Amino acid sequence: MMGGGWMYEYGYYSPFHWFGFILMVVVVAYPAGRILGRMGFSPLWTILAFVPGLNLIALWVLAFADWPGRRAN
Repeated sequence: MMGGGWMYEYGYYSPFHWFGFILMVVVVAYPAGRILGRMGFSPLWTILAFVPGLNLIALWVLAFADWPGRRAN
């Protein structure tokens, strides 16, 4: 039975769902790409932020990697 109601409005085919999804991707991806670029890494590493499991592995790899953009003291 396809009932109406407010929950039906937020289904996967709703434009509100896709607008929210795209907004969240931009809110996460743009600053992450800028930060990675300043660290000396490729901004394409941002893609790993959206893959469950790999995002945590990438975070640990970046945390302990030698940053090419860092100045030697």
